[in-house]
Amino acid sequence: MKPPTSVWRRVAAVLVSAATVLTVSGVAARTVDAAPQPGARVTASVDGLKLDGQDWWPTGFNAYQLATDWGVNWGCGAMVDLDDYFGSLPAKSLTRFNLFQALAINKFTGELDFGPMDAVFAAAEDHNQMILPVLSPQDGACEDENFKERSWYVDGWKDFDANAAKSLISFQDWMHIAVARWKDSPSLAAWELVGEPEPSLCTDTACNWWTRTCPSDTAQILRSFYDAAGAEVRALDPKTLITAGLLGGGQCGTGGDDYQYVSESPYVDVVQYHDYGADGVALPGDQWNGLARRITQATAAGKPLLVAEIGELAGSCEPLATRATHIGDKIAGQKSAGTAGALLWAFVPDPRPTECTMDIGYDDPLYGVVAAEGEWG
Repeated sequence: MKPPTSVWRRVAAVLVSAATVLTVSGVAARTVDAAPQPGARVTASVDGLKLDGQDWWPTGFNAYQLATDWGVNWGCGAMVDLDDYFGSLPAKSLTRFNLFQALAINKFTGELDFGPMDAVFAAAEDHNQMILPVLSPQDGACEDENFKERSWYVDGWKDFDANAAKSLISFQDWMHIAVARWKDSPSLAAWELVGEPEPSLCTDTACNWWTRTCPSDTAQILRSFYDAAGAEVRALDPKTLITAGLLGGGQCGTGGDDYQYVSESPYVDVVQYHDYGADGVALPGDQWNGLARRITQATAAGKPLLVAEIGELAGSCEPLATRATHIGDKIAGQKSAGTAGALLWAFVPDPRPTECTMDIGYDDPLYGVVAAEGEWG
């Protein structure tokens, strides 16, 4: 459904004030320096990350639902007391969360409303904690529920889809607005454009992973996306790092050697790996797509590798203390192997201890692991 004209006028006003949105996609984006300029709190090199000029091996949580406010937006998970959450973290932690366009739309007025997102940045700043916002999900969860296929990475990210739910503008415009609005936050660690990108083709309505196809040029398509979209982010925010939210397990576009090819984009500063299903194993996966291979490829590309998701089931299926031991051993091994940090999946304010989940609540022993394994200075 097309938004009313009044909404478009307000969106247009935001875009014009969002720091040269109309010129970023043109000459400015093509001529901007690829390397981040000095001045950001977080910097990256092949040797790892630094925070305020000191070596930083961050630990923390994925807390995807931080911008949920049921009084404003459609939400994504339970509401969180932001001061309680950021106040509970060990110093110099890193939190990855959803900064999706859908969460910036007031569900009552149908207009852009940045209040819940501004609150996340403000709380992080008040507690001197670092955050990693993800601008869009691959699978559409908590957004339009549509899997992003190959065509989206070719040019669909630049176009507004009038049939897409919970959206007013294109991803390109949302990216411009978000970067311009929050680029100066002292808590901003990096930008992540898409979580777990995979430009494959769906062959059924459900887009089941086992039926998708992967054209031979998919790696080139994904690399071109990071080259183009990354250049636009860099034009708006010359200092802040950009991380590619790669799952790393051989997905379409990043399998085998393609992982390194995509990672070598000049507008990717930090690469990722997401670790599930290998409880207690520090370096999961095989010789083609395992974490050990990804560390080698990241080093060859000159980029640090952040293990941005580590998840293990617990609750009714495994004691929380056992999970904490497994993940502690895993993180220690990954750190020794050359990774640049570890974030756990996932913090929730309302864990379900009687069910088999990956929930991590305030009293979970994994808080001790985060405190013990994080390093700064």
